[in-house]
Amino acid sequence: MKSASMDENHAGDAPSGFPPTPIPRGRPLSPALLERMFHQPAIVYFKVVAETLSVRECSRRLNVASSAVSRQILQLEDALDMTLFQRDGRRLRLTAAGEILYRHLGRISAPLEAAVSELDMLRGLKTGSVRIATAETVGLSVLPQLLSGFAEAYPTIHLDVAVASSSEVIKMVAEEHVDLGFAFVTQPPTLVHMPVRHEVLVGALMRRDHPLAQAPSLRLADCFEHPVAIGKAGLSIRDAINPLLEGSNLLNKPVVEMGSNAMLVELARLGHHVSIMTSIGAHSPPTGGDLLFRPLEDEELPAHYFGLVVRAASNLHFAPATFLSYAAENLPRAAWTA
Repeated sequence: MKSASMDENHAGDAPSGFPPTPIPRGRPLSPALLERMFHQPAIVYFKVVAETLSVRECSRRLNVASSAVSRQILQLEDALDMTLFQRDGRRLRLTAAGEILYRHLGRISAPLEAAVSELDMLRGLKTGSVRIATAETVGLSVLPQLLSGFAEAYPTIHLDVAVASSSEVIKMVAEEHVDLGFAFVTQPPTLVHMPVRHEVLVGALMRRDHPLAQAPSLRLADCFEHPVAIGKAGLSIRDAINPLLEGSNLLNKPVVEMGSNAMLVELARLGHHVSIMTSIGAHSPPTGGDLLFRPLEDEELPAHYFGLVVRAASNLHFAPATFLSYAAENLPRAAWTA
């Protein structure tokens, strides 16, 4: 028997989360009955709970009782004979079955959203929504300006922005959790396409009075002769310098490893450390005149790219396609030439 999926804090007026779970039928419904089920409120409620991970928030958004939401999702779980949500501490999370259902619902709803957008265009309106995932570096530098300009040009289009690592951004795009993303890559990603791509510099950020500021040339090994800070494994900037780290003894020396670009900037600002990052990262947030970014001159350093990511072979509907076109024309060139 499936266990109750939600606690009191998320279930609202359902005293113990979902009402008592019905006895499983032992086998799922027939395809015909399942198809009928997919046109019921349970699917709408499931999709909103999956997006918010909260029955209470779903209840608020749809203006229905929390108990009704819980009851509909339990009926859906019973119909599928699978648990869709599990309780993780005081929060909900999707099970593997829930992830599959949510992903396919996104594919089903996308054409409907596209149809609504095109009908609005026929009426002279420009509406819709754009789901964006971005690396922290971009979110602190070029993206706010881009979003502001786009919102001014298209005030009726809703923008939803999530911040993640570049690898997570690519995964979110590939799995259709977002429409497009801003990410850094060293190797061409699979499953996604980069219609807008620019090479960025990899270098060292330091105070202008740092000993390396006046060095005639700069290689990664030179930076490791001083206190140095680098991105943690899993960050794209770490992928960029890994070919230089592997097979060397550089990591045998004490270093500071960080998972935040903003912290790398602030550490460099204090003057003791040199921080390894991209030219975009060195200017997010604006670093002012006290810091200097110097590109690394190692020949073994692979090319590092920043760009817009969309799912391979995807047909973007009106709002995301409009944003993609706007971004391609308006991304500040200083972002990758700094």
